[in-house]
Formats: sequence, C-alpha cells, structure tokens
Amino acid sequence: MDIFAPLQFVADTVSFGWVGLQPGSYFGESLNFFIYDVLKIGLLLVVINYVMAITRYYFPMEKVRDILTKRRWFGIEFLLAALLGVITPFCSCSSIPLFMGFLSAGIPLGVTFAFLISSPLVNEASLYLFPAVFGMEATLLYNLMGVGIAIGGGMLVQKLNMERFVRPEFLQFKSSASVSAANTRQRMPLSELLRLWTTDALIITKRVIWYVVLGVGIGALIHGFVPERVVAEYLSAQSWWTVPAAVLLGAPLYANSVGVIPIIEVLVGKGVPMGSALAFMTATVTLSIPEGLLLSKILQKQLLFAFFGITIIGIIGMGYVFNWVL
Repeated sequence: MDIFAPLQFVADTVSFGWVGLQPGSYFGESLNFFIYDVLKIGLLLVVINYVMAITRYYFPMEKVRDILTKRRWFGIEFLLAALLGVITPFCSCSSIPLFMGFLSAGIPLGVTFAFLISSPLVNEASLYLFPAVFGMEATLLYNLMGVGIAIGGGMLVQKLNMERFVRPEFLQFKSSASVSAANTRQRMPLSELLRLWTTDALIITKRVIWYVVLGVGIGALIHGFVPERVVAEYLSAQSWWTVPAAVLLGAPLYANSVGVIPIIEVLVGKGVPMGSALAFMTATVTLSIPEGLLLSKILQKQLLFAFFGITIIGIIGMGYVFNWVL
C-alpha cells in the first residue's frame, strides 16, 4: 500500500484535471512531479520535525549521543543507521528531513551520514524489484555494497571530525519544549505542549521549505527526460570511462529507483554493461540537484563536497565491481 497515494491523486487531479495537461506530456509530467514531491517532502518535513520535537521533550537524546560517541560499538551504530535507511522508502530529498532530525537531536554526524547515504541508495525497490529484473546474485551484491558504502562513508565523516561544517542552527537544536520543561519542573498542560512542539517543528521547517520548492522545481524541469539513446550509445562501450560517465549523466537527473529500474533494464538489454547501468541508476536516485540545494542550507560547502565525493567514489567503485563480476 502506498501511503502517499492521496498525494499522487491530488497531483493528478490538479495537473491532468484542473490544468488540463495530458498524461505523458513533458509539461504534464513535470507539473505532476512538482506538485507530488512538494507535497510529499513538505509533509515529511513537518511530521518528522514534529516527532523529533516530541522526542527531544521526553527522551534524553544527550544520553543517546553520549552512548554513541563515548563507547566503542565497533561500528554497529553505523550499521543500524544504514539499515534504518534501507527500510525507509525515501528518495534523496525525502530522506533529508529525518537527517535533520538526527542532527538536531545530537546524534553523531557520521551516524546520520550513514543513514543519508543508504536511504536512497538501498531501498524497497532494490529489495523487491531487483530479484525479478536482475536476479538474486545482483540483488545481494548491490545491497551489500550499498550498505557498505553507507557505513564506510559515515565512518570516514566521523573520523574527520566534520561537525564544524554543519550550520550551527541545525546542529543540536535546542527544543523550546525541553527548555521550558527544565525551567518549570512540572507537568505542562497538553495544549501548551502541543503549542511548543508545533513551534519547534515550524522553526526548522521554515528554514528549508523554500529550498524544497526550489529544488523540486529544478528537478521537475528535467523529470521524465532520461536520454536512453544517448546513455545507451555512450555507455555500451567496454571502456574504463563508462562508469564515471554514467555517474555524470545520472547525477543531474532526479527520480526514484522504482521509476528508473525499468529504464536500466532497457539499457542492459541494449548492451550497456550491468555496472555502468547501475552506476547511472544509483547516481540518479542518490545524487541530485534538488538534494544539493537542500543540503546546502544545512551543510557548509566542505561537508557538502565530502558527502557528494564519498558517494560518487562509492558508486563508481560499485559500477566497476559489477562490470568485473557480472
């Protein structure tokens, strides 16, 4: 069951009903994509920020932070964050609200990065569509490498101590509800709690909502334009540069893996090596212009470049492995 189906109904009604554009047309699909993604990401942004505001009020996040930073768990915290990304059905932009919630709750930066990388990279499509399209061997290899990239990327960011490159207003955001509770030392009425939680949620939401609109707008302009013939022509060559070229072609596009996998199946059928085709798909679902715009509001350029650099290197490595093994 698609929990976002009502949002898709709204997008279809507005773009194909009220506006009167044709399904399958460039402008129709672009407007439909824009409406749906703004509604979905905006809703996720508000809900997750609201949940994190409640969590900060009731749950001692400082203790969780201390446990994850002061005790040696041999990387299990990065694995758990990566697995959380696997089970959350988010695209590259939709995973950012939860990433923000982790940061504001004081969860270590490297752990949050493991989630940010794995959420779009390894998802429900790679679990239930891959076996039918590419076989079980490719499915296992893709998912294991995806989780490995997320864990390795998170550990590297943590090792480099890059917290200083997170914009201060998003790092360990202090809940007004928590402050009030600490000051009053008494149980607050539910109406007051709701007001404080709403204030907390809206503070962060207002900081990035226009970046959501701008980013999705850019993504909508290029949505549906997947140059299959160009990709097939240039990536079918058995050469070392095909995998990096696939990443460069896929990164500017913005789509989820469910929509891209059928295209990848066509490309493989046209002779594009499996690794090159998967590099194109992975770059499309994990890296995007809208995601970069959203993250630029949260991260300084040094950390933003580190995220894209780690992810690109991981995707290229995955592509080479697939071309070599399969």
